[in-house]
Amino acid sequence: MSQESLLHEMNDRSREVFRRVVESYLETGEPVGSRTLTRALSEKVSAATIRNVMQDLEFMGLLDSPHASAGRLPSQMGLRLFVDGMMEIDAVNSTDRAAIDQTLGNDDPETGVLLDRVSTALSSITRGASLVLMPKHEAPIRHIEFVSLGPDRALVVLVFADGHVENRIFTPPPGQTPSSMREAGNFLNAMAEGKTLAELRGHLSQQINVRRRELDVLAAELVESGIALWGAEAADPRLIVRGRANLLDREAADLDRIRVLFDDLERKRDIVEFLELTERGEGVRIFIGSENKLFSLSGSALVVSPYMNADRKIVGAVGVIGPTRLNYGRIVPIVDYTAQLVGRVLSGRKG
Repeated sequence: MSQESLLHEMNDRSREVFRRVVESYLETGEPVGSRTLTRALSEKVSAATIRNVMQDLEFMGLLDSPHASAGRLPSQMGLRLFVDGMMEIDAVNSTDRAAIDQTLGNDDPETGVLLDRVSTALSSITRGASLVLMPKHEAPIRHIEFVSLGPDRALVVLVFADGHVENRIFTPPPGQTPSSMREAGNFLNAMAEGKTLAELRGHLSQQINVRRRELDVLAAELVESGIALWGAEAADPRLIVRGRANLLDREAADLDRIRVLFDDLERKRDIVEFLELTERGEGVRIFIGSENKLFSLSGSALVVSPYMNADRKIVGAVGVIGPTRLNYGRIVPIVDYTAQLVGRVLSGRKG
């Protein structure tokens, strides 16, 4: 049954009962009983009447009961209905707005430092874990170099035409020599001239196959493993996660789920791939429980919004993750405001 049909089936009394149950759950995390609701409803009705309404809402799939004698909690479908059709969105209050604005400071930090500040402020304000996906660097590559750090450690350095420098430590294929590292660097620099990293990755696999005979075997393996760092796994450094400890404020009964969530947060590559999906559309998106397969086992909710550069192109995302009983009405506008602020700052349009 669609959300419109469910809302149509609910009369004024059942809407108010449903809304009170959800709001109480979001505030306390506890089931709500009929006697509690009789004192809160605008209409004076008996506890028995309220119980009948709650049973109807449970039959519709909007409420759950932890066990037979307990009160009711909203189901995932109920939370979705409330968020989409009944929730009142608050404005960002002056205190929260000031805390976010202060992340800019009086200096002009590099993008990574700025977004780290934003992520820290966002987790502090919302009491959840914050996620910030940094923009991809799309300037042409000027120079690539491999540096040996030991038998099983090497450094690959990328220098971009705009002066930006990135480096990664990785485990090279066994048997690498200074000669093979120089050969791999020379090959890549010949291929990379004038290309962005994305263009280079798309060009390399074909060129390695065509020119493999010209390359030493070791150098070919190094080229493939070195550039792979800027593939899916290399997305790790683009993701900033702050405020994990805030998730421990939840009830002890949720500790197992929190451990699962912590494991999810450590798998940054999966999170980056998920957040990049948000770059397909504007505005705040809310994922509740199993709607977000990435965090479904931990029963978490994610509020996320993309941000844009000066060309109105979506280049990253900011979000907050926490229990499904997030204060959505407060957090949605905070995430939205933060995303817009980050977009304005990175675009050079402050204020």
